[in-house]
Amino acid sequence: MRLLLQQKPLAGEAPKYVQLILQQDLLGGWTLLRESGQIGGKAQLKREQYLERDAALAAFEKARDAQVRKGFLVMFAQGADAPR
Repeated sequence: MRLLLQQKPLAGEAPKYVQLILQQDLLGGWTLLRESGQIGGKAQLKREQYLERDAALAAFEKARDAQVRKGFLVMFAQGADAPR
């Protein structure tokens, strides 16, 4: 699953973005990647490991909800069971 969220830019600034990616690893665990930064600028990447899909999905949805509360808008969603 992948979500791209973007914040409305202030005058003269590049918009900020957050990308959330949830993917299964080769050992059956789950990885949540959080990339954030300004478009055209430096980015920060954080990685979290989960053993169970339900825990990983709950963390994905919690991260998404936190960004939406901060004013980010979902620009792109990919995945068969992508949360809305």
